[in-house]
Amino acid sequence: MAEIRTISAEDIDRVTQAVTAAEARTDGEIATIVSERSDSYNDVPLIWAALVALLALSVYAALPDLYIGLLDRLTGGWHVWTMREWLTTLVFATAIKFLATRYIVAWWPLRMALTPAATKTRRVRARAVALFKASTERRTRSRTGVLIYLSLKEHRAEIVADEAIVAKVSPDAWGAAMAVLVDHLKDGRPGEGMAAAVTAIGDVLEQHFPRSGNDPDEIPNRMICL
Repeated sequence: MAEIRTISAEDIDRVTQAVTAAEARTDGEIATIVSERSDSYNDVPLIWAALVALLALSVYAALPDLYIGLLDRLTGGWHVWTMREWLTTLVFATAIKFLATRYIVAWWPLRMALTPAATKTRRVRARAVALFKASTERRTRSRTGVLIYLSLKEHRAEIVADEAIVAKVSPDAWGAAMAVLVDHLKDGRPGEGMAAAVTAIGDVLEQHFPRSGNDPDEIPNRMICL
């Protein structure tokens, strides 16, 4: 997927117009939110650092003579290592490995590369649900709101629907919207992808919740960039 760093003003206008057009055909509400990232993943460097430290200790335990020999060569073989000195050296070496790994993995591209895909998916989903509850669910009295959430750093998108929609619409119905969004994201065109997804969702909502003229516009149509 192409690297997407920012959302332009043109993208915001394009998506906003798509939401306005889609909502003109349905009583449903569509919210669109783009976030730079869904989580800081600060635990990832710590986890990798702990794993490296544990591995180092395991190697020390499995090959003690190798490391004792290395220390003897470094000191010229004249120093007799006591147990306290040996353990202190191991702790010091392990701490260095832990801290070095912690700060190396803190580099964002490497942090993302070393984060399992399933973890990123779970955290993007959790963030999307939280934003949906705050921005959509509480504001739609008829419970007919849909949120399209895009997280740029994780290269992931989610569609979250309100309870009235979930009761009537199969999850497979969102497949076309997600597919067209992902296709545009791969080409580095997030605005066009979001607009196309909004149109596809509008088609679904129009089928199940056609425009009656009695349902007020409860959610701003403008795309939100966090």
